[in-house]
Amino acid sequence: LRLLPQQRYLRTERAEVSALERKRNVLCCLITRILKVEKQLHIDNLVFRVIDACQKGELGPGVQFLSFCCHSVDVLSCVLHLLNQGYLRRQEGRPQVLEY
Repeated sequence: LRLLPQQRYLRTERAEVSALERKRNVLCCLITRILKVEKQLHIDNLVFRVIDACQKGELGPGVQFLSFCCHSVDVLSCVLHLLNQGYLRRQEGRPQVLEY
């Protein structure tokens, strides 16, 4: 039996998965921070505020991180994740408004 060296593409995939997980964590933090302050927000306004914060590299007052590109699909995916986890909820009668 000979042990073969680990394939490079496997290391690359792991790095990409790790980067995507970090990006999702940052987006979820941004969403919850914004909604903690606002208490409730229309989903469109939330998406625009998160994207703006990503471009500026701001997690909140006085907290900086490296800016990165995010799209509305990324933010909406994280919103759905947080809804399923029970961190966010839709306002009754107005499902487009999210509450923390």
